[in-house]
Amino acid sequence: MRRTRDTQRAAVYEAEALVRTMFDRADERGLRVVDVLGSQVTLPVERKFASIESVQDYVNRVLALNWVRETWARAATPIHVRARAGNNAAHYESDCATMAVPEYRSGKAWAFRELVVLHEIAHHLDPSDPDDPITAAHGPEYVDRYLTLVGEIIGPEAAFVLRAMLLAGGVRLS
Repeated sequence: MRRTRDTQRAAVYEAEALVRTMFDRADERGLRVVDVLGSQVTLPVERKFASIESVQDYVNRVLALNWVRETWARAATPIHVRARAGNNAAHYESDCATMAVPEYRSGKAWAFRELVVLHEIAHHLDPSDPDDPITAAHGPEYVDRYLTLVGEIIGPEAAFVLRAMLLAGGVRLS
């Protein structure tokens, strides 16, 4: 059975890309204060990773957090992190609980960062049946899981910025 059409996918990716750009520019300029829809926000530090092994360690630590385990039963199921051949996207494979992340290419690893890894963990924590035709992969329930992870792990300022970009892009939340 196939899921409902994932109508929010592009808008979620666009909002996330904007937020990643804000974090990158803050890192480059050493200025953590950004203007977001009329509010000044101090961005927290976003963790970056050096290897597939460090991503795996981070994923294990997130899934082991007490509040994550209490909130989502799927946190008890481990995620295997592997390198992805392509460089365009990271993805989550629900049938085998595997996160595929592009490795370094030309000295850059755009996906070896906390926002991307939390995005994929949010897919893993989906409590619905993967074949459930009602749930879209980037639907409102997914977005709420993702925002919760970002807010609790990176910080509420990061969740505010992400939420603002999602809403500005027309993404629905539950």
